[in-house]
Amino acid sequence: MLDIDRIRQLVDMMVENDLAELSLRDGDVEVSVRRAVAAQNGMPVVAQPHTPVAGASGPVPDAGAAESADAANDVAELAEIKSPMVGTFYAAPDPETPPFVQVGAHINPDTVVCVVEAMKVFNEIKADTAGTIEKILVKNGQSIEYGQPLFAVRLS
Repeated sequence: MLDIDRIRQLVDMMVENDLAELSLRDGDVEVSVRRAVAAQNGMPVVAQPHTPVAGASGPVPDAGAAESADAANDVAELAEIKSPMVGTFYAAPDPETPPFVQVGAHINPDTVVCVVEAMKVFNEIKADTAGTIEKILVKNGQSIEYGQPLFAVRLS
């Protein structure tokens, strides 16, 4: 169990590094800390989990803003396979096995596309649709939320 001094250290570290969220696991103990962050106009904004867009890896320069908008629109035109639960996304059943699906893979409703670990139980997630995997929207080992898009699929 973490003591109050350790939690204060974590909060101080968040403030010093301008972090909005921090998760820590030590054995059976897991702590998630979120804090409000101030917007440029000084009004507090609550940090929300984000859905990464494939290919985006940080702030986009103004010159690439139109390109980023086009990528977001492209994802919007595709069907999504969403997470049915909160947990940790795994692309393969174990580290030595290839991923269940990759970009370009043809899937049907019964195709297992990933596993989500929740409460130390690994749950197979099926596509529930037919088509071609166009984009993988999350990284292996990433924490995911209920309803978060995991894959973009071009329906067939």
